[in-house]
Amino acid sequence: MRALERLLPSLAAIAGIDRVRVSYLQPAEMRPGLVEVLATTPGVAPYFDLSFQHASGPLLRRMRRFGDAEAFLELVGSVRSLAPTAGIRSNVIVGFPGETEEDVQTLTDFLVAARLDVVGVFGYSDEDGTEAADLNGQHSQNEIEQRRSHVDQLVESLVSDRAAERVGERVHVLVEEQSGGTALGRAAHQGPEVDGVVELPGVEAPIGSWVEALVVDSAGADLVAEPLALVDVVASGPSR
Repeated sequence: MRALERLLPSLAAIAGIDRVRVSYLQPAEMRPGLVEVLATTPGVAPYFDLSFQHASGPLLRRMRRFGDAEAFLELVGSVRSLAPTAGIRSNVIVGFPGETEEDVQTLTDFLVAARLDVVGVFGYSDEDGTEAADLNGQHSQNEIEQRRSHVDQLVESLVSDRAAERVGERVHVLVEEQSGGTALGRAAHQGPEVDGVVELPGVEAPIGSWVEALVVDSAGADLVAEPLALVDVVASGPSR
């Protein structure tokens, strides 16, 4: 991760590169120096795609992973202390062998407290050749789906609330699509394909251009924004 800390400012300084985004980071690898680089370096998106997987410490140990709700909330807090509008997303797995109802409660309490921008919720499934397939405490598919649905419904509400909190924010939007008189793009806190989008009603802008806009509304994880300024920076390929 030290190499990444050194590399990111250099990449962001290259002419023609307008935004550098890093995806799929392991919480255990998030040194303070890397958090600071991601959160404060001009040209680097303040975007944290953190693979938490769960928030129960004991269950994470069964997964051969590190961390717990307290450590993860501390990490989220350190990010927002440096970049209050940073995007933070994650994926979680429910129904892992040995997961208790208390573990699920720990996870949901964490998600409420963390206020993440996007969370993917997945039910555990056996994979041939993995250690987890032979662990005791296996859950039925029906139980796994019930837990997944419960957490997913909570996440849907939390993600919508988090997007609503962004009303009034100024965003720098990369236009990726034009549809029926509305430009669609992504702000710094939105990763391509996996997160929400920013809708710019009434805006005609070239693909690959940048629009400075003010968020005026939200719908789920998506934002609606009004343009403040349009700057064309169409390069060899748009940044993401």
